[in-house]
Amino acid sequence: MRRIYLDYNASTPIDPAVAAAMKPFLKDHYGNPSSAHWAAGTAATAVESARRQVAALLGCQNDEIVFTGGGSEANNLALKGVFFAYRDKGDHIITTQIEHPAIIEPCRFLEHLGAHVTYLPVDGTGRLDPDDLRRAITPRTILVSIMHANNEVGTIQPIEDCARIAHNHNVLFHTDAAQSVGKIPTRVNELGVDLLTVAGHKLYAPKGVGALFVRRGVTLEPLIHGAGHEGGRRAGTESALMAVGLGKACELAGDLTPMNRVRDLRDRFWQELQKRLGNRVSLNGHPVHRLPNTLNVSFVNRVGADILRKLNGIAASTGSACHSDRIELSPVLQAMGVAPEIGMGAVRFSLGRGTTDDEIQEAVVRLTDLFATAE
Repeated sequence: MRRIYLDYNASTPIDPAVAAAMKPFLKDHYGNPSSAHWAAGTAATAVESARRQVAALLGCQNDEIVFTGGGSEANNLALKGVFFAYRDKGDHIITTQIEHPAIIEPCRFLEHLGAHVTYLPVDGTGRLDPDDLRRAITPRTILVSIMHANNEVGTIQPIEDCARIAHNHNVLFHTDAAQSVGKIPTRVNELGVDLLTVAGHKLYAPKGVGALFVRRGVTLEPLIHGAGHEGGRRAGTESALMAVGLGKACELAGDLTPMNRVRDLRDRFWQELQKRLGNRVSLNGHPVHRLPNTLNVSFVNRVGADILRKLNGIAASTGSACHSDRIELSPVLQAMGVAPEIGMGAVRFSLGRGTTDDEIQEAVVRLTDLFATAE
């Protein structure tokens, strides 16, 4: 049975152009970028070239990019770095109930160290009301962290409005843009953010590399102490190999036109499911303010994990987890107030640049056949 990959929000394949850019650094250019001899030159130049590529995508200055070991590290650096650097000003952090664990768990950790964290609610589409943020800010608030787009349902948050509110109260603003970079515009000055997270393996670069945009003037306490790499914000010898991969991926991501085709495929997928399954399927997430590649649907009175097991080679993700004889909804669907009989059947299909029309048509047929067989 033909395998179909519809889990691009979980991880993307490495783009061939990215792999080609990285190849010389697997063998020939092995020098330490921080050394002062002939073997370091090419590596050092490559790291700074990659930094320029990431900065160009985000519309920022080169020295505002910090390379990290991935999106989770970038999120941890943003949250913990601000908390430890600004403790004399306050101890209050604001985030949302639907953040990725790479935000929720660091917040839980900081609570053990004296932080006060407010977890803002969202509506039934997964979208935050900026007025809730305005009411939550106190004189002790030092950071607001709100994801740009949700990894499960794809809902895009009103980041510009939220950042403006934070800045009106002299509060720093971070956004986890791991899912949005390369899919929708992520120019930091247009968004108005002070910190922004990039995850390489969400935009056709390798796993194990990411970046954090840190606006000039923002102070961070490093997570990793040592020599003064990355402008003193992350110690450890830079990997030219991984930086080159992320840089090339960001260069490719500057062209968002492929997302128009992906959006058309996504919409056709949903229309066909509605046509064939009717009220047995429902949409999770915002119908308009949503990533162009993400389709999270619930198969009513079914279990998402069961559906995936029977889909014969289709890779996708489920929004529910099975524990003995009970179904547990994801925290995102719970926060959205999705009813258990609907949420337990949630499946996320996330498309990518490599998704074809034939794959979508075949996925529709397999889903239709699955329900026909069940009846």
